[in-house]
Amino acid sequence: MPDRFTPAERSRVMRAVKSGDTAPELIVRRLIHALGYRYRLHGSDLPGKPDIILPRLGKAVFVHGCFWHRHACPAGESTPATRLDYWQAKFDRNVTRDRSNLRRLRRLEWSVLVVWECQTGPRKIAALRQRLSRFLTIKS
Repeated sequence: MPDRFTPAERSRVMRAVKSGDTAPELIVRRLIHALGYRYRLHGSDLPGKPDIILPRLGKAVFVHGCFWHRHACPAGESTPATRLDYWQAKFDRNVTRDRSNLRRLRRLEWSVLVVWECQTGPRKIAALRQRLSRFLTIKS
């Protein structure tokens, strides 16, 4: 199946994909703040640069997009119709890097939570709030 975009159009579309301050990330931040916690963003000194870190608690939160990080949900299981070799290699690298970063953080004695994009939907906020609360109150 041929790509329906010209290279310039494809480049424009890909540039529009946000890597930070995404809607799911903002939802998670608001929930953590509402629970009474203060946090730092994008721990650049930590493996994988977690989206949210709570240094005093030794906790890190990643907010992953289902498509890019290959969650086992419909969004994470979809694959572009063109350039399959390129996309599969990219997804494999993302998943491998994610696993490595989680291992490295845990070796550094950080507790890590991964929140998936699909878990931030309007009907799932109560469950996410409860999950975050449990994660943040459990002693590492």
